[in-house]
Amino acid sequence: MEIIRTCIYPKDVQRITGKSEKSARKLLQKIKLNLNKEPHHFITLKEFSNHTGIDLETIKTYIKD
Repeated sequence: MEIIRTCIYPKDVQRITGKSEKSARKLLQKIKLNLNKEPHHFITLKEFSNHTGIDLETIKTYIKD
């Protein structure tokens, strides 16, 4: 069984969307605000998928380290 990270980071968002690091950070901040998360909380792959509309399986292909 292959283990894939649960959390998404700005570098992952950059790879998936082609956005700059600053834009990727802003997008994650926007998702946190929409989900009423505190600044120290993480964004999961599923939450990112639901917010962006990008298929979870597509995201997982970019996450593999």
